[in-house]
Amino acid sequence: MLNIQIDEREVKQLYLEKLEERIKEIDIEMVFWDANELKRRTCMSWNTIQEKFFFDTRFPKHKIGGKWYFPADRTKKFLLDWLDEN
Repeated sequence: MLNIQIDEREVKQLYLEKLEERIKEIDIEMVFWDANELKRRTCMSWNTIQEKFFFDTRFPKHKIGGKWYFPADRTKKFLLDWLDEN
Protein backbone atom coordinates (compact mmCIF):
# COMPACT_ATOMS: atom_id res chain seq x y z
CA MET A 1 0.00 0.00 0.00
CA LEU A 2 1.21 3.48 -0.88
CA ASN A 3 0.58 6.43 1.41
CA ILE A 4 1.20 9.94 0.05
CA GLN A 5 1.10 13.05 2.20
CA ILE A 6 0.99 16.51 0.67
CA ASP A 7 1.83 19.71 2.49
CA GLU A 8 -0.98 21.96 1.27
CA ARG A 9 0.84 25.13 2.30
CA GLU A 10 3.87 24.13 0.26
CA VAL A 11 1.71 23.31 -2.77
CA LYS A 12 -0.05 26.67 -2.45
CA GLN A 13 3.29 28.49 -2.18
CA LEU A 14 4.66 26.73 -5.28
CA TYR A 15 1.46 27.52 -7.17
CA LEU A 16 1.64 31.21 -6.26
CA GLU A 17 5.30 31.41 -7.27
CA LYS A 18 4.61 29.86 -10.67
CA LEU A 19 1.60 32.12 -11.17
CA GLU A 20 3.67 35.20 -10.39
CA GLU A 21 6.38 34.06 -12.83
CA ARG A 22 3.78 33.64 -15.58
CA ILE A 23 2.23 37.04 -14.90
CA LYS A 24 5.67 38.63 -15.18
CA GLU A 25 6.29 36.82 -18.48
CA ILE A 26 3.01 38.08 -19.90
CA ASP A 27 3.73 41.59 -18.63
CA ILE A 28 7.16 41.59 -20.29
CA GLU A 29 5.58 40.66 -23.61
CA MET A 30 3.67 43.95 -23.74
CA VAL A 31 5.70 46.68 -25.41
CA PHE A 32 3.04 49.36 -25.15
CA TRP A 33 -0.45 49.86 -23.80
CA ASP A 34 -3.46 51.45 -25.42
CA ALA A 35 -5.98 53.61 -23.53
CA ASN A 36 -8.07 50.59 -22.52
CA GLU A 37 -5.04 48.83 -21.05
CA LEU A 38 -4.03 52.03 -19.21
CA LYS A 39 -7.52 52.29 -17.71
CA ARG A 40 -7.41 48.62 -16.70
CA ARG A 41 -3.95 48.87 -15.14
CA THR A 42 -4.72 52.02 -13.16
CA CYS A 43 -8.34 51.15 -12.28
CA MET A 44 -9.23 54.68 -13.34
CA SER A 45 -11.70 56.06 -15.85
CA TRP A 46 -10.43 58.00 -18.86
CA ASN A 47 -11.72 61.25 -17.32
CA THR A 48 -9.85 60.59 -14.06
CA ILE A 49 -6.65 59.76 -15.93
CA GLN A 50 -6.92 63.05 -17.83
CA GLU A 51 -7.63 65.00 -14.64
CA LYS A 52 -4.85 63.44 -12.60
CA PHE A 53 -1.78 62.88 -14.81
CA PHE A 54 -2.43 62.64 -18.56
CA PHE A 55 -1.27 66.19 -19.23
CA ASP A 56 1.81 65.92 -16.99
CA THR A 57 4.75 66.59 -19.33
CA ARG A 58 6.61 63.61 -17.84
CA PHE A 59 3.84 61.18 -18.78
CA PRO A 60 4.98 59.15 -21.83
CA LYS A 61 2.36 59.08 -24.57
CA HIS A 62 2.19 58.93 -28.35
CA LYS A 63 -0.81 59.55 -30.55
CA ILE A 64 -0.82 57.53 -33.76
CA GLY A 65 -3.78 58.29 -35.94
CA GLY A 66 -6.62 58.77 -33.50
CA LYS A 67 -5.34 56.35 -30.89
CA TRP A 68 -3.08 56.89 -27.87
CA TYR A 69 -0.22 54.48 -27.08
CA PHE A 70 1.86 54.34 -23.93
CA PRO A 71 5.28 52.61 -23.67
CA ALA A 72 4.65 49.92 -21.04
CA ASP A 73 7.91 50.14 -19.05
CA ARG A 74 8.14 53.93 -19.00
CA THR A 75 4.44 54.27 -18.20
CA LYS A 76 4.71 51.87 -15.25
CA LYS A 77 7.67 53.80 -13.90
CA PHE A 78 5.86 57.11 -14.29
CA LEU A 79 2.73 55.79 -12.57
CA LEU A 80 4.69 54.49 -9.58
CA ASP A 81 6.57 57.78 -9.24
CA TRP A 82 3.34 59.75 -9.65
CA LEU A 83 1.64 57.66 -6.97
CA ASP A 84 4.50 58.29 -4.54
CA GLU A 85 4.27 62.02 -5.19
CA ASN A 86 0.54 62.12 -4.53
